[in-house]
Amino acid sequence: MNVLIVGSGGREHALAWKVAQSPLLRRLFVAPGNAGTAALSVPNQKVNVALGTGDGRALASFCREESIELAIIGPESPLAAGLTEVLQAEGVAVFGPGKKAARIEASKAYAKAFMLRHGIPTGRFAAFSEFEPALAHLRESDYEVVLKASGLARGKGVILPEDAQQAETALREMIVERKFGAAGDEILIEERLEGEEVSLLAFADSEGVSVMPPAQDHKRLLDGDRGPNTGGMGAYVPAQVCTPAQVRKLGADVLQRAVDGLREEGAPFVGVLYAGIILAADGPHVLEFNCRFGDPETQALMPLLQSDLLETCMVCAQGRLADTEVRWRDAAAACVVLASEGYPGKYPKGRAIHGLKDMPADVVTFHAGTDTDKDGRVVTSGGRVLGITGQGDTIGDALSNAYEGVRAVRFEGMQCRADIGMRETLNA
Repeated sequence: MNVLIVGSGGREHALAWKVAQSPLLRRLFVAPGNAGTAALSVPNQKVNVALGTGDGRALASFCREESIELAIIGPESPLAAGLTEVLQAEGVAVFGPGKKAARIEASKAYAKAFMLRHGIPTGRFAAFSEFEPALAHLRESDYEVVLKASGLARGKGVILPEDAQQAETALREMIVERKFGAAGDEILIEERLEGEEVSLLAFADSEGVSVMPPAQDHKRLLDGDRGPNTGGMGAYVPAQVCTPAQVRKLGADVLQRAVDGLREEGAPFVGVLYAGIILAADGPHVLEFNCRFGDPETQALMPLLQSDLLETCMVCAQGRLADTEVRWRDAAAACVVLASEGYPGKYPKGRAIHGLKDMPADVVTFHAGTDTDKDGRVVTSGGRVLGITGQGDTIGDALSNAYEGVRAVRFEGMQCRADIGMRETLNA
């Protein structure tokens, strides 16, 4: 089978790494890819394709020329822009929702209203596009708040103010000063819920779902869940805070209910549906939906997937998920993200990365923001640079291996969290 993966991050490297193991694979391309995908062992071909994720016309032409049979779309932006429909028009099977279904991530305001319509538990909220009404609501609220840009902000459009003054300042920055650009055309003032967070992902074929092991992401930049929100500084699987019984119930009450609701509303969902859930004292509440694989959750999930990812994606695209059992290893994995100096703000590029060949056993290095310079060296090119993923029989073993891998790598200005998964090991 000829396969195209769209994207350039750690998620796409992890997906390509897993797809490359499939006996069904004939040729694999990644557009545009990174230094990690370029180094994948695929016989007699160059893997990376110099095409942008937003260039639908060029991607469609490439699919036609290279007889691509399946496209796996990684990032949310091309899904929200309708790339699925463009590629399907060329006769390509696509693993990824259409534009209408992708609204469940592209508009947080839409997603919250959708949850209310379909009885999916979520916190209180209000949506605004003008400052004065939003400020009045903020001052009248009788609960701690979270401020969110409704549109796509690459995981950075969430602000957790510590007090009322910070909340008002952040509100002004979002609406008046346009801190998040078009993503902040509409903003949400949400109830701030307390509890453990879990990322619950499922393969979906518009009719049914197959739920993956629960993951826990670490979104704040600094140890102890301090500092600004990021796209994710690390993740581990399975998150024991979400029991197998809870996974089954949430799979039915949240993920299956959402897939059913989207289909009923004329927006069939094919791909990976991701629910960010908080396990609050009064029960689980959905914080948000994503319309694709999570990043960095994917880097921890893929090493545990026993089934053939290529086959699983194709049966989803063909509406045959019920015919396939998706199997997972009874083990654990943990991903620690290595980020550039300055991330999630402005960061330098072109810094040489050392130690990539010195990884210990049971560690996989997934590239996110990397490139190759004119001398053939792997260098930094993004905010999140690498995902160091350790595996083991337990979370403790996986974390120990991951941090051993972290100690093997170095680049100027490298930063990472030292406490990924530590709450899990303390509670074990």
